[in-house]
Amino acid sequence: MSLNNAMTKVDRRDAKLALAHVYVAFIALLLGGLAGLLQVFVRSGQFKLPAGIGYYQVLTVHGVLLGLILTTFFIFGFQIAGVSRTSGTFTDKQRLLGWIGFWLMTIGTVAAAVMVLLNKATVLYTFYAPLQAHWIFYLGLTLVVVGSWIGSAGQILRYVQWRKEHKGQTSPLLAFMVVVNNLLWFVASLGVAVSVLFQLLPWSLGLIERVDVLLSRTLFWYFGHALVYFWLLPAYMVWYVVIPKVIGGKVFSDSLARLSFMLFLIFSVPVGLHHQLTEPGIDTTWKFIQVVLTMAVVVPSLMTAFSLFATFELRGRELGGKGLFGWFKKLPWKDARFIVPFIGMLAFIPGGAGGIVNASYQMNQLIHNTIWVPGHFHLTFASAVVLTYFGAAFWLIPHLTGRKLTKSLNTLGIVSGVLWAVGMTIMSTAMHIAGLLGAPRRSDYSEYGGAQQAYDWIPYQIAQAVGGTILFIAILVITYVVIKLAWFAPKGEEEFPIASIHESSGPTPPMLENFKVWLVILVALIIFAYTIPIFDIISNSPAGSKGFKFW
Repeated sequence: MSLNNAMTKVDRRDAKLALAHVYVAFIALLLGGLAGLLQVFVRSGQFKLPAGIGYYQVLTVHGVLLGLILTTFFIFGFQIAGVSRTSGTFTDKQRLLGWIGFWLMTIGTVAAAVMVLLNKATVLYTFYAPLQAHWIFYLGLTLVVVGSWIGSAGQILRYVQWRKEHKGQTSPLLAFMVVVNNLLWFVASLGVAVSVLFQLLPWSLGLIERVDVLLSRTLFWYFGHALVYFWLLPAYMVWYVVIPKVIGGKVFSDSLARLSFMLFLIFSVPVGLHHQLTEPGIDTTWKFIQVVLTMAVVVPSLMTAFSLFATFELRGRELGGKGLFGWFKKLPWKDARFIVPFIGMLAFIPGGAGGIVNASYQMNQLIHNTIWVPGHFHLTFASAVVLTYFGAAFWLIPHLTGRKLTKSLNTLGIVSGVLWAVGMTIMSTAMHIAGLLGAPRRSDYSEYGGAQQAYDWIPYQIAQAVGGTILFIAILVITYVVIKLAWFAPKGEEEFPIASIHESSGPTPPMLENFKVWLVILVALIIFAYTIPIFDIISNSPAGSKGFKFW
């Protein structure tokens, strides 16, 4: 099977499964975006929520729908299509695993969302104990995680089948990356699964009276930071494998791409304690060790940046670009499939710099739990990652539905990306500045008893509302484009762009596909980074906390 055949189609049965995931993702985007718009309105001090709706209720909807549902469903839709495109059609059993996973995730999503809407689970995206949600909320989240495991098993089995059928050959790069991301997700989500199944669910059912708050938070962040890389790696898949084809170039280095993904796999899980730098009860030595491991993640990120811009420069010079930056002008700036993810790449530069601040032991003291932190992840996740998802959707959806990305829809795609960039620049900049001035995150509008410091935040909170409004307009434009591409655009053939490997890339060392070795390193790092901290928490914790409901 030729991986370079531009018009190799994803099998219609696989396409149906992928589309089901993508549609749920964009429904989550619209509803979660609306909740985000209401949030920034309330924080501006110019708007009150109607009908007794609580601010923290809206905040929970925003975080859960965009942070957990949009991401997981879109990633699985993209990965299913990617594996089918590069490794061949799923077997009936593999596809059945995908459908079982999809329905478990969907049922879990609906169950959790209903509890939030009924104001019985206003515990925010992190669902920190001792805030206690209704047991159905925790059960819903459990179904989402278990469903994702089952769905990812189908993708991994298809890859394993390809390896058996093509012994001695280097596996398709995109399928390899999908397997890495699924393994990362499984290892990371074990932490939140243990917390929910053995702590929060029995606690909310009344089977146990108290829960160890510090242990539950540590297990959450064992999962919570690796989750960021689960979101990010599909964007990197697009950057490494798809964007070179879109611009007419080739993958700069197959080996470099695989090595960067393996480094993400081993370094992304044992770093969660950098979210708990101000948390009492965890020894500072172990916080420091995990900060060092966090900084190690900079290496594969810089490898990716080097690879991408090498690809861009090589292609630009092929097209006649002269001088130091002449190649830059030759890139396809009128193609939404390129420019929207490219805006995301640019956003990742200040976003990554802010991440280094967050994870730095001393600088974290200034910005911890301020609105600086949401400003940071709105640049990384909500710009770099989400804009890349949008750019991928512009070709993925019509490829799967048998339609065309028309010139007018391409233009609207570019408009949505520009609107997103403008809105996010205004909102995120205001968040960063207000955070440096001490404005808290996760907080309703308050004048704090007439404190001058709180009044100093208000102009930035109004700016956040302005930026958030522009972002919601961008969401409406993107939703319109998605609906057109799914059902109303002209019938036709839209390629699933997969770039071939550059001739000078050289052979790929088999070591990079030896998952056993890399998983042993990952498990060893996790055991090293977490065994003693968790043992100390369990040994030294107080009796635990009863559940609280403040809403």
